[in-house]
Amino acid sequence: MQPGQILVANQSGTYVIKMLGDVRLTLCMSFDEFIDNMFADSGFALVLFDLSGAEAIDSTTLGLMAKISILGSERRNTTPLVFSTNPSISRLLESMGFGDIFDIVHKIDIPEINAQPLPESGMKEGDVKSKVIAAHRILMDLNDNNRETFKDLVNVLEND
Repeated sequence: MQPGQILVANQSGTYVIKMLGDVRLTLCMSFDEFIDNMFADSGFALVLFDLSGAEAIDSTTLGLMAKISILGSERRNTTPLVFSTNPSISRLLESMGFGDIFDIVHKIDIPEINAQPLPESGMKEGDVKSKVIAAHRILMDLNDNNRETFKDLVNVLEND
């Protein structure tokens, strides 16, 4: 499996987030910082996720994706568009309840963009732990199935 990478671009307020390979926890700090900066942009209009190159996405990253949808809805009344051509990624999104908070498209025709990779940030254990807990709490709030799936993990992390 190819190591994970998140590429980002801003095209006149439309943010494109392209995930490649096996996207994991090591990118969560820089991804969360990017999310904060994106919503601080007064020109922010919309988010497009291109998951056509993703092989796997961990639950922390999924929680941060959900955060984008929730904040976009609250702050700008927008719903992110997700392009997913990998059947296993599409099943994962549906199993998490993402069909309720994203517009998911299974065919893709996105023009190439000049996207820059998010760096892996130096992570302090306490910061990572709080980001992981927050991301999983977001997923838990989406539906009862997610609440059941992640409650033990969150309890362990909170009591560790």
